[in-house]
Amino acid sequence: MSRIAYVNGRYLAHRDACVHIEDRGYQFADGVYEVVYVSRGWLVDEARHLERLERSLNELEIAMPMARGPLSVIMGQVVAKNRVRDGIVYIQVTRGVAPRDHAFPDKVRPALVVTARRMAGPSAQAMEEGVRVISVPDQRWPRCDIKSVSLLPNVLAKQAAREAGAFEAWQMDGEGNVTEGSSTNAWIIDAEGRLRTRQLSRAILPGITRAAVMDLLTEAGVEALEAPFGLDEAKAAREAFLTSTTSFVLPVVQIDDAVVGDGKPGPLSRRLGSLYTRHVAGGETLVEAAE
Repeated sequence: MSRIAYVNGRYLAHRDACVHIEDRGYQFADGVYEVVYVSRGWLVDEARHLERLERSLNELEIAMPMARGPLSVIMGQVVAKNRVRDGIVYIQVTRGVAPRDHAFPDKVRPALVVTARRMAGPSAQAMEEGVRVISVPDQRWPRCDIKSVSLLPNVLAKQAAREAGAFEAWQMDGEGNVTEGSSTNAWIIDAEGRLRTRQLSRAILPGITRAAVMDLLTEAGVEALEAPFGLDEAKAAREAFLTSTTSFVLPVVQIDDAVVGDGKPGPLSRRLGSLYTRHVAGGETLVEAAE
């Protein structure tokens, strides 16, 4: 069965899906996106993703293409039509199609694309053994809180990690503090035993998995300090881990050439990984054969 995509009001074969060459997402990266994990057909933390989508659009003065309810239905339909039991659904909204001009066009309709595909979560090996990250300068624009499709600095950071044989790149601001990964949020348990992650601001994306982990920490009675930490502090940490929609909670056991702790996933990283995996599996199975 061929994959199915939703493009501006139509369900199309993935191979036939296309957007106009003057779509402002293509011309200017003038748009935003969301990636939602699908677990047994359940869209994990869907409401939070749609809330962040709307916030990103508002920051760019782009109208929602439709209300959250109808958009949720389309997402579910795309998941079902593609028979995705475990995977991701991708939503992209751009300002729309207009003759090329930097300024916002008048009376243009936002363009909406929704796709879905099968994808496994993090590998058992990565969860069990942990992953390595490298450090790179943060070269992104000052509005990292907007989930923009303008991802070239993130791409370059991820490619640097790939070429170094690492899983992820942690980006460093001008003061030597870790902002976040190229597609993940960064956490440490510092030398004093404090769980730390960077506070929300325009410097980082407000991760949905980050928010879910914060909830899990509250339920578990574990306090998290939202404050910057430097690269040296990260390398001297007792534990480190990263979070994202597709990476869940992954222990970090090496930063550049420095081994974190004893080089194995620590107890809190393992505990949070287990709690989050249970959270992901907590939804009801919604996938049914598409009519």
